[in-house]
Formats: sequence, structure tokens, C-alpha cells
Amino acid sequence: MAFITLKLSRNILNQFKSSKLASFSLINHSSLSSPSLNHHNNSNNSPSPSPLGEESISSPPTLFSARRFESTRAQKHVKFDHKQVLDFPGGKVAFIPEMRFISECFEERVPCYRVLDDNGQLFMESSYVQVSEEVALKMYSNMVTLQTMDTIFYEAQRQGRISFYLTTIGEEAINVASAAALSFDDFVFPQYREPGVLLWLGFSLQEFANQCFGNKADYGKGRQMPIHYGSNKHNYFTVASTIATQIPHAVGAAYSLKMDRKDACVVTYFGDGGTSEGDFHAALNFAAVLEAPVIFICRNNGWAISTPISDQFRSDGVVVRGRAYGVRSIRVDGNDALAMYSAVRAAREVAIQEHRPILIEALSYRAGHHSTSDDSTKYRPVDEIEWWRTAQDPVTRLRKWIQSNGWWSDENESELRSNTRKQLLHAIQAAEKADKPPIAELFTDVYNVPPSNLQEQENRLRETVKRHPEDYPPDVPV
Repeated sequence: MAFITLKLSRNILNQFKSSKLASFSLINHSSLSSPSLNHHNNSNNSPSPSPLGEESISSPPTLFSARRFESTRAQKHVKFDHKQVLDFPGGKVAFIPEMRFISECFEERVPCYRVLDDNGQLFMESSYVQVSEEVALKMYSNMVTLQTMDTIFYEAQRQGRISFYLTTIGEEAINVASAAALSFDDFVFPQYREPGVLLWLGFSLQEFANQCFGNKADYGKGRQMPIHYGSNKHNYFTVASTIATQIPHAVGAAYSLKMDRKDACVVTYFGDGGTSEGDFHAALNFAAVLEAPVIFICRNNGWAISTPISDQFRSDGVVVRGRAYGVRSIRVDGNDALAMYSAVRAAREVAIQEHRPILIEALSYRAGHHSTSDDSTKYRPVDEIEWWRTAQDPVTRLRKWIQSNGWWSDENESELRSNTRKQLLHAIQAAEKADKPPIAELFTDVYNVPPSNLQEQENRLRETVKRHPEDYPPDVPV
């Protein structure tokens, strides 16, 4: 992963502190071992405010210090600024004479941070982390590769060559740009629509194909459905189909990094549907109370399979839920690679330096079907899907930006797409020809010494396959 030196200007920090950017800002911490951040705008040597809009802290907090109010005796009435207040554990609470309910909504929705417009041009006075040509081209190349991989593997499933597939069409920027902002020392707890993160980390096309075809080279030994990737080498935990279960796991891992004083964080991804699970709410509270260095990235793509967000929650999306748990949050244009990169870079700085969890709601749109088991035209208009697929395509938007910088050409585009397709077809052919894992692998890696009931199951399975070979794949060694 290539990084360049980046500078932060006082003007941009003030912009990030404003409500228009959800109190989100960037900071340059010279003590970080990761490359320092330089902002796109001019810099100065004056002291910078703390990231994400908080007051600066003169010294870093101790390992288990808590930035909370001191405990006080409950039910103690005191005078404070000429108002009656309750000195309650957690902080003073003012009394008011009128009955006032907290509104269930705001007149204006939380704004969305954006850098590139629909035509790939920078907004005037855009605040963002400058990206080098090398990083920008790698981001774009990975996004094209991910898009091509989705197309080819989807076709392979339709041909009956693999059993299942799930695309990331329309969400390529969330995948790749967020990964580009991380360090190789960070840990990733994905859902199932983040193969682009693994691609950025160095997972090869052959490794993707091996997993989808479940051959003997698959790290999961053929025991997982396709697209359930995992890689110990890349700190990428294996995908689980159960919704939101990875979110509390990510918080626990982040707390472990904090206890070990590691200069790293954890990032976990999930969809808007995952925020309706109890795991999401428990994890946010867990992270806030323990001050764990974890970044929550919600892909709000409008649909939880066939359930629209309007039928899922009445709040202003997901970003407002962070405040309820004391987690600093921001809403980002998930189709804007530069915005995603900048937000995650800033979030990582804060998570590590201040031991704070950060919630990022990335607004995107699932331009493909939920999976190969779904036909989204049954519950949403075809023209709506097509508009998002074309007019709001994050890959096209980033291409326009790199072309405007003189970093890309039509010849480069043609060569990239042609070579990527050839590499993918070759990887699929090799994966398809490779041997399958033996049946014995179904029963390994759980017990050091398999118990008798497991041995009995294995023996019965072997006998069944031998009696009815026509019902089982002929290429699976018995």
C-alpha cells in the first residue's frame, strides 16, 4: 500500500468541525507510526484541534482511563449557573419547568460528506486527504477488477459451475477506498459484500476462484459457501452468513489491541439490515463504554434483501444511532472513493490515538441483485436500478477524476479490462480442474481427537456415498 505525505490546514479542520460535515475532521499526529496525513489545502504550523471535532487533549489517555464525569451522589440538588440541576452519576442534569419530549426526528437530515460530484469533479473548497497518483490508480484498478470479477463469477454461477454468488455492484468504492485507508496491521471483520477489501490487501484472483469452487486449495477446505472468504495472512476474518454476528467480535478484537497497546485498529463492515440486529446495538454500546479502537462501516445500500430502509427504521438512517451510544459518527457518500478514503483515514487516526470507536454510514445503492438467489426486479423498479448502475456508478466517477488529472487514458482502460478478464478466466479454469478436498476434511479442525459420535458420522457418510454414488459429486475423494 502506498501512502504519501499529507498536510492538514486549519481552515479544513474547521470545516470538518462544522455541523455540515457531522463534526468530522482530520488531524496530523506526528507520533503515529503510519504515514502522517497531509491535507489537500494549504497547511500552517498552528496547533490543530483534535480529530472529529473534539477539544484537543494535551496528553494521550492512559490505557484504561475513561473520559467520563466523576461519580457523584444521586438525588443531590445543587445550584449550577442559576438553574436547578440534579447532580447525578454521569454528570449534572438541568431541571426545566415545562414538560418537553425529545423530538423523534430533526427538520433537516444529517448531511453527507462528499468530495467528487457526479461528473468526477472536485467540489469547490473540498476538504479531503490528498491521494497520490500511485494510490489513485491502484484504487481504480482494484475497483475495475472487482467489477469484472463480479460479472464473470455471476455468469459462472448461472452456468451451474459454482453454487452461489453475491456481487458488490455499486459498492466498489466502499470496498476498495476504505481498504486503501487502512494499514496491513489492522484487522477486518467483513460481512459478505467486501471482497474488494481483501483484493486490496493482496488476495489473488486464483485464491478467490479457489474459494468459490471449493477445491483443495481453498483455505476453508470447501466447507463454506462461495464468497465466504477468509485469510489469516491478511488479518481478514472468515465471512459468516449470519447477519451482524461479526460486529461484537470486532469490538472484542479492538479491545484486545488496546490492551496490548498495538498501533492498529479493527474495522467491521455490515449492511443497513445488520443494524436491526441486537448484535449491532450491543457492539456499539460495548465499544463506547470500553473505548475500543474500532471503525464501524455501515453500507446503507437502501435494501436488506427485499426490505427497503423505509420499512426497517424510522430514524434518519444509521448515522444518528451512533450518538445514542456515545459513538462519534459521520455520513459519507459511498459512491465517492475520495470521500470514503478521507473519512476512513481520519477515523483510523482517531480510533488509535484517542481510543474511540467511530461509526461511518456510507450511502450507496445495491445496483445488483442481493445474490444469485434473488431477483430484485420483483420488489423495485428496473429504471431505478439502471439509473444507479449508470449515473451513480462509483467506478466511472473515479475514472473521470483520474483522467482529468492526466493519469489515465482510453488505451489504459482497454488494456486493464482485457488483462483482468483473461486472468480471471484462467483462474476459474485452474480452480475448476483442481481436486476437491476429501470427505475426511469435513470432520477435522474442531477436535484434536475426534469423539466417537463424529467418527460414527464420518463412517456412515462414507457408506452412504458408496451405496448411492449417483447422488454425490464424482470428483470428491471418499
